[in-house]
Amino acid sequence: MPGTQPLEPLFSRYHGKLRVGGGASNDDKWHRSDAATVAERDINQKAYCMNRGLCRQKHQKISTTLVRLLAYLLAAGCAQAQTGKLSAENQVTIESTISNFMAASKAPGISAALVQDGEFVWSAGFGMADLENSVPATSQTLYRLGSISKSITATAAMELWEHGKLDLNSPVQKYCPAFPQKPWPITTRELLGHLAGIRYYHVPEIPYSKSQSDPEVGNTHHFENGIEAGLKFFANDPLVAQPGTHFNYSTQGYTLVGCAIEGASGEKYADYVREHVLVPAGMLQTYPDDRFAIIPLRTRFYSKDKSGAVVNAEFLDSSYKVPGGGWLSSAQDMARFEVAILTDRLIKRATRDIMWTPQMPSDGLGRMVYGLGWQAGTTERVGDVGHGGSQQGTSTMMLIAPEARAGVVVLINSDAAGASELASQLLKIVLGLPPGDHKESTVDPKLYDNYLGSYDVTSVVISIVRDGDHLFALINGQKNEIFPESVRDYFFKAFDSQITFVTDGNGRATELIWHEGGTDLRANRIK
Repeated sequence: MPGTQPLEPLFSRYHGKLRVGGGASNDDKWHRSDAATVAERDINQKAYCMNRGLCRQKHQKISTTLVRLLAYLLAAGCAQAQTGKLSAENQVTIESTISNFMAASKAPGISAALVQDGEFVWSAGFGMADLENSVPATSQTLYRLGSISKSITATAAMELWEHGKLDLNSPVQKYCPAFPQKPWPITTRELLGHLAGIRYYHVPEIPYSKSQSDPEVGNTHHFENGIEAGLKFFANDPLVAQPGTHFNYSTQGYTLVGCAIEGASGEKYADYVREHVLVPAGMLQTYPDDRFAIIPLRTRFYSKDKSGAVVNAEFLDSSYKVPGGGWLSSAQDMARFEVAILTDRLIKRATRDIMWTPQMPSDGLGRMVYGLGWQAGTTERVGDVGHGGSQQGTSTMMLIAPEARAGVVVLINSDAAGASELASQLLKIVLGLPPGDHKESTVDPKLYDNYLGSYDVTSVVISIVRDGDHLFALINGQKNEIFPESVRDYFFKAFDSQITFVTDGNGRATELIWHEGGTDLRANRIK
């Protein structure tokens, strides 16, 4: 309809998916590197020692790490042996898809990786990691993971649970006595599923140009003890809801999970994650984002100004929130993480199933479809799990289709590009699915009256309105038409998102499910 504007996708507040207009190609340059050289790996291992607090390991711990690393190499083989299994046709399609996305989004640099049949098969970099110094992005370029960090933290917590060291259902103060008592007990399970009532930021994160003044979102202080410092930001704040009753996404809650990991393991959070997740998975290029450390291959971070021009991103020191949003990694390392999860190398299959099972708040209201540290959704009706991330200078997405034993990773060095959109496109290619061109069908407009109303998801209201024989979704003041694919399934033509209405016995919608970028969001009807 004339006069409508593109709707900013609903998931942007969770994994940074921002719809951006077309633009000139980023020189249309792409640079490919399939695996790290031995020399680069040596440099990267040394870089760990430059990170604050990661060299405080005793001789016994070093020996344990070497044993774990040797076991990984024997079990998984080197990275070179895992590449080259992608079909030439798929590789051409993938490279073309990424190049087209870069041209449209003006993303400075992108690194991507693919997993097929439970194996890491391909990774490459496109564009620039550093525009000012003309440094190309490669498969080893390190990006801020943002909230993908939560999936790493959750895996470490579940590994502790599996070994009987962390009771998910005990009050969190059993492991983190520094956190004050609240009117109700809070468990690690509730924290992992965003059901603990811990608040999120005081202000909307996006745009960062406005939220930068918030002391958390725009933190500029570096903390030697990030867990302790991170807790001080919110520990004395009241809960937003009784634990277990309501879904409230919270990066702060994962700082509390990090504290529980330290208490249960007797080790520093970053040390434990490195020994029990990163090294067993072969992730030698994954570190806390320490701005003082010299970390080879770390990208620069970018954004866009009001005119759409690429600029340097707002400043961030994420030392206060490493468990929920403070890790750095490469595309190929995150592919190794996907492989390790799919092949049960980090936790048992039964533990993984618990981790991926969506949690349900007792109020049943609007929420992300979320397990313990992992989002869940569908890609063209194929079930998937993963997580996205967004913070200053980054947009990231990791998706796994468990039944197909396939996965994708997309890392972008700009907070003004939607990694989830590209990740969804790449996963469709890997799964051999059709492009997903949704076909409009004929539906009696009288049925639209069953869907009209307002739907709430974590304080975001989606209104479904009608204009004659046309149906629209209205959110944040933006109105876009939705088109019927079936009686209950609708899609947007302006961007790749879909809505499914859940109805009662009379055909009246009780909630809607918003599908986007491989993840689902359930919005409860409020009127």
